[in-house]
Amino acid sequence: MKNNIWIGEKVRLRAVELRDIDEFFKAGFDSDTDLDRFCDEIHFPQSKEKMKERLEKAIKNDNSNDAFWWIIENMEGHPVGNIKTFLCNRRVGTFRYGLGVEKEHWGKGYAKEAIKIVLRYYFRELRYQKVNAYVYSFNDRSIKLHESLGFIQEGTLRRMVYTNGEFFDEVYYGMTAEEFDLFDPKNSINLGR
Repeated sequence: MKNNIWIGEKVRLRAVELRDIDEFFKAGFDSDTDLDRFCDEIHFPQSKEKMKERLEKAIKNDNSNDAFWWIIENMEGHPVGNIKTFLCNRRVGTFRYGLGVEKEHWGKGYAKEAIKIVLRYYFRELRYQKVNAYVYSFNDRSIKLHESLGFIQEGTLRRMVYTNGEFFDEVYYGMTAEEFDLFDPKNSINLGR
């Protein structure tokens, strides 16, 4: 089997496709508003047509700024989540990402492996030097995930999120390429030499 940077032991990453509107992205009453809250905020229900417009825009993105949106699939080919990079700054070498995994797939290591795949690509192929992520203070699972990956807590912005009748903090994490190499040592690869 050939090596493929987008395939791990538990998941593989692929580009978002229009078929994902039915297979993964749910509109209206099918969506899980708790998952919305963990990602950013609870949104008004979206029509299938609006979600289609959003997916079409993502599919047509030329990726000239290195921002990208992947579907996370398990090894059986079933979509289990998504991960998206944004605020990619080539000059400084920093980027951010956000991800979401459907509840029935929590605790299986899918998020951790998807993050590692993206970090390997951005650090070792695109020469980015630092990744930043923020987590809402009520999201204990995401805090534990980032700390288990070796992210360093760099700060907290107080009362930045309002949900379920309360204000919550944003907790900021960062990791440099060198810190990632300590957590995920580089593999020696045969480049045909």
